[in-house]
Amino acid sequence: TPQGRSKKKSRKHQRFMERRALLEQKGLLSPRRRLGSHAPVLGPEACSTLAKAGGTTAPHCRKVPKPKQVISPSLSPSASPDSIARHHSVLLSQGNGSSKGVRTSSPLLCPGKYVAIDCEMVGTGPQGRLSELARCSVVNYKGDVIYDKYVQPELPIVDYRTRWSGITKQHMKGAIPFKAAQAEILKILKDKIVVGHAIHNDFQALKYFHPKDRTRDTSQIPVLKQRAGLPIRASISLKSLARHLLQKKIQVGCKGHSSVEDAQTAMELYRLVEVQWEAELARSLPPRPPSPVTDPTTDSNQYMDDQYWPTDLMASSL
Repeated sequence: TPQGRSKKKSRKHQRFMERRALLEQKGLLSPRRRLGSHAPVLGPEACSTLAKAGGTTAPHCRKVPKPKQVISPSLSPSASPDSIARHHSVLLSQGNGSSKGVRTSSPLLCPGKYVAIDCEMVGTGPQGRLSELARCSVVNYKGDVIYDKYVQPELPIVDYRTRWSGITKQHMKGAIPFKAAQAEILKILKDKIVVGHAIHNDFQALKYFHPKDRTRDTSQIPVLKQRAGLPIRASISLKSLARHLLQKKIQVGCKGHSSVEDAQTAMELYRLVEVQWEAELARSLPPRPPSPVTDPTTDSNQYMDDQYWPTDLMASSL
């Protein structure tokens, strides 16, 4: 009869409520929410318990793993991009992070982002007083040559300056035009940390300006001068620093300088004081806003959200 069925339902409902209250007391089930809310959230233990108590088979709940966070307690929030990248590179080398877990806009995560450059110039223009590029050499962090070409200046050469440049008329026979060399060299320097000695002269010859925070001029490092026992404010030559700190003789003889040797020497000097110098730069350089990191897994549909739309466009659409 309908009355008997309603009694069965009420007894069944009563047993269910008793089981529910018991589970809530044991902390296995979240307290019941108000009317209109969604079904209660069950923990993993509660799912299996309810399945047994109800006598029916229910799918077991699985624990959702919490996303891992990369924590760097020793890093200051106001640290510069250089110091942040260097800190992360240490974490990576120690196995405390991964390339996926640690994301940074700075180029300092690998030695491949460092290059050293040196240029040799010849005289052009009236009485050969203008300096134009005639040879450019670029080496990597380890000192291996990645670029070394003779360059044909845009103006006729008046003075080869062979005693210092090492350039002769013979070298110009296989030289490439300045514009072609400039394009090749700037492609190498892009997004790199560029090391050099009195490097503003090299950039001037290339008719190029490199970002200051990515430039390392060994003629401007007080640390090097201190280690060499030389006056900090004095203008010290690459030859002198190499002799005092590397016990190395460069720029000897009457055949002129070697731009490859000079670039390699500048990189050696940089590596000698790299850690201390970068620490000082991190304190002195103003923090630069990080570049946006492109994540290939990011769905572009997120940019359809209202927060990305211009306010004037939103107002006109309302």
